[in-house]
Amino acid sequence: MPGVQAVITGQDMPGANKVEASRGTQMASDNLMARTKVLYKGHPVAAVAAVNQHIAEAALAEIKVDYEVLQSVMTVDQAMADNAPLLHENLTTTELGERTDKKSNVATHIQYTQGDIDKGFASADVVIEMEFSNKTVHQGYIEPHSASAIWNENDEVIIWTSTQGAFTSRDAIAPLLDLPVSMIKVVPMEIGGGFGGKIPVYLEPLAALLSKKTRRTVKMTMTRAETFESTGPTSGTSMRVKMGATQAGIITAAQADLTFEAGGFPGSMVSAGAQCIFAPYEIENMQTDGYDVLVNKPKVAPYRAPAAPNVAFAGEQVVDALAQKLNIDPIEFRLMNAAKEGTRRVDGPIFPVIGNVECLEAAKQSTQYKTELKGPYRGRGVASGFWFNIGFQSSCSISVNADGTISLVEGSTDIGGTRASIAMQAAEVLGIAAEDVHPTVADTDSIGYTAMTGGSRTTFATGWAAYETAQDIKRQMIERAAFIWDVSADDVGMEDGVFKHRSDGDLKFTFKELASQLSKSGGGISSQSTIDPKGAGGAFGTHVVDLEVDPETGKVTILDYTIVQDAGKAIHPSYVEGQMQGGVVQGIGWALNEEYSYDTEGRMENASFLDYRMPTSLDTTMINTIIVEVANPGHPYGVRGVGEVPIVPPMAAIANAIARATGVRMGQLPMSPGAILEALWAKNGEPLGLRTAD
Repeated sequence: MPGVQAVITGQDMPGANKVEASRGTQMASDNLMARTKVLYKGHPVAAVAAVNQHIAEAALAEIKVDYEVLQSVMTVDQAMADNAPLLHENLTTTELGERTDKKSNVATHIQYTQGDIDKGFASADVVIEMEFSNKTVHQGYIEPHSASAIWNENDEVIIWTSTQGAFTSRDAIAPLLDLPVSMIKVVPMEIGGGFGGKIPVYLEPLAALLSKKTRRTVKMTMTRAETFESTGPTSGTSMRVKMGATQAGIITAAQADLTFEAGGFPGSMVSAGAQCIFAPYEIENMQTDGYDVLVNKPKVAPYRAPAAPNVAFAGEQVVDALAQKLNIDPIEFRLMNAAKEGTRRVDGPIFPVIGNVECLEAAKQSTQYKTELKGPYRGRGVASGFWFNIGFQSSCSISVNADGTISLVEGSTDIGGTRASIAMQAAEVLGIAAEDVHPTVADTDSIGYTAMTGGSRTTFATGWAAYETAQDIKRQMIERAAFIWDVSADDVGMEDGVFKHRSDGDLKFTFKELASQLSKSGGGISSQSTIDPKGAGGAFGTHVVDLEVDPETGKVTILDYTIVQDAGKAIHPSYVEGQMQGGVVQGIGWALNEEYSYDTEGRMENASFLDYRMPTSLDTTMINTIIVEVANPGHPYGVRGVGEVPIVPPMAAIANAIARATGVRMGQLPMSPGAILEALWAKNGEPLGLRTAD
């Protein structure tokens, strides 16, 4: 066809076609471009490069593919049935860390244990066991995936992409293209939202291969439908949680079976969920089991505290049900069992200083919680949540400019205003205004290795790299002042951005004054640091929501919402509040509206923002924020990550409020009007299904 420059299929993927390619590389490649088996609607099979979009679309329409239609497996129950068709004929289950010979759709079974759960349940006066499930949901970023690439004649590849991590992308792309990382340069563009969904790569390797064939720059951008159908959403889940407590209100045992959809390839975040579900509590006897299960849906990707919101929806409802059964205030019950410094998590780590108790106390003293909620079909829900703050490697470089400003270069994609929070930490060290720091996010050739923006790590880790770099700049500036004054550096100090001789008050420079003299006193000053922090710690939050349920329509109206969260140290308080509020709104959408709707043959029915209902400002109220600051001892400024904990408790808090408003426990997400009506009718003994109007 005139105008068509190149066509690629799965057979053109060099990494997967190597005999010695790892299973991980083969599966990652097959997810980008199917070779022999299409595993979900939206699984790519070919890509065309043309001189314009219209010709490319026309060429795609001319491609004929012979399909043998197979039985679809859309839920974990279907996938784990004895006679279930296998998505991967050669995949065997890894059972508690050991590879087995069992061929199954269950990729992995993990387990964490502590104490003796049988003994714990035997000592309980009250035991509650419940089952829960939730549907697949999308991160909802506004900008779809987009990438441009040029494959040069020397086999150097340059990629411009919307990504949460330039280095993470480079590391993922290299084996897929069978190139060393040194031959790939990734330039991160300003990102229009990610929430974890832009950590994986999708278009980047394909654009590069098309460029190799055409020897031209190739740009690829997904449509909204392609973004929904071809990229990673969250896992649908099936969960069973059992907890026991004494009449005095002490939780004696907790057990959870967590089954997570992985999509067409292994790799759900069920392990994180198994670690998080009971983390807010000090429980002597615990066991969590997690199952990573393949289904005919897109391979899942992270979404803001991946797996923690799912498991909190289950675990926090059982906690609330115990509090109700024992007639104990829900916050008081959580305080009686709260994790604190020295508490051991189910997977082994012992908490250092944490702010869990402080968050609960602040929620208890909040205006909302102290105000009585009156009226029929109104309820107040409480839930707590936990998420790790990961460390990982980060780099930063700083140069002092002659006008007294500094140029700061770092490798973390700016999501949520991280450039500002990183710059502010450098400014604090140097005693200058944050406005005098000019931050830039660099490509992979221009800064040291920096892990992705995610895991609540960026202000923590990259901010720490900026802190260390600024400390070295401060040291060099002190030495330069000493050189100019011809004194020992030990005799020079710095306070509030002013360099002073410790005994001669006439000898002093402001930061700007000293910066202006650098070029004529030995040259410019710059520094670079790379860190890999280990003391990331963890963060907690407690949410309180008041709502009203319309018994005639099932509609839920949020009346009031308060989020309390331990930020460690709020570097930029208004940005911290924004992160808290944004996470809550996303959680409200997940709780009440959002889901992937599939037909019986596995086709998504709502692959647009018109049909995939996300909340707007009309769907919620003002989110009240209370920032708790319990300093993280593993960071020079006490920082804890903020971005992910806010989305963990909302679904559970809303479910608990609905239960207290209606007397009905909702076990499935979303808690849509139809689902609530069905639950109310079942409670009242009325026929299920749509009723005719009276």
